[in-house]
Amino acid sequence: MTDRISSLRLFVRVARTGSFTAAGKEVGLSQPSVSRIISKLEKDLGAALLTRSTHAVKLTDAGTEYLARVDSILSALEEADQEVRGDGVLRGRLRIGAATSFAVREVIPRLPDFLKDHPELHVDLVLTDSRQELIEEAIDVVFRFGPLPDSSMIARKMCDTPRVIVASPAYLERAAPLRTPADLVNHTVILGPSGAMPAGWRFEKDGKEASVRVESKMSVSVNEGATAAALSGLGVVSTAVLGCRAELESGALVHLLPDYKMGLIETNAVLPGAGQAKASARAFAEFMVTSLRNTADSK
Repeated sequence: MTDRISSLRLFVRVARTGSFTAAGKEVGLSQPSVSRIISKLEKDLGAALLTRSTHAVKLTDAGTEYLARVDSILSALEEADQEVRGDGVLRGRLRIGAATSFAVREVIPRLPDFLKDHPELHVDLVLTDSRQELIEEAIDVVFRFGPLPDSSMIARKMCDTPRVIVASPAYLERAAPLRTPADLVNHTVILGPSGAMPAGWRFEKDGKEASVRVESKMSVSVNEGATAAALSGLGVVSTAVLGCRAELESGALVHLLPDYKMGLIETNAVLPGAGQAKASARAFAEFMVTSLRNTADSK
């Protein structure tokens, strides 16, 4: 049984890293040893879990389904081991899903404090600006922005962050005046995921609402790239304050139309429901909630 559990854990590492070599380095095994163990697992199951090529290792459809089931079983085993030990020490692997910008700016800088208190945890950061699925991708805690649909998941609200439009001083020196939202038609707009709103950018002032459809000269697939484009003087960007707070504080970016409100973006830590959330995921979610609220209160 121990060998089977070790094989399953190794399969999960290969699936996550997409490499026999990388997975082997994590557990102190050679690439041929990893390949042999996975091949035996596939033989025992009578199904191919992975496709091999000279460039990458990818999951088959059967492997994808098996990974989701195995990962939840291993997580439950870790939880059981931890409860039996009763020492309160968080162990095992914690998979954190987040948008790239939020991870770089808010999650990673806070990780040292969290891991200082939980040194036996191993962390996988899964970063993408696309929506991440907890169960399908075996993510333990994910950070999501905007209203959450009703679901069986557990959500811990962290904060509401304002949406803003920003640009660099260099861009503003050569650009047309921007006094009202309607003036945006005379400006170069850069669209990242946060600013891509089909109904247009919505503004509110003195109880009156206005919506402006913007034409972008440049689109960027990740919010961090859109902020970088604004810093380079390429144009105006709409994003959450969390995505440009440091630049606003330093003056590298300027908050435009500050008298107009663009609404708040709800930020949540989301975990699996039905008792499936790991103790480490619950602890990290609570840590992030407290840390972000303390940061907001200090401003």
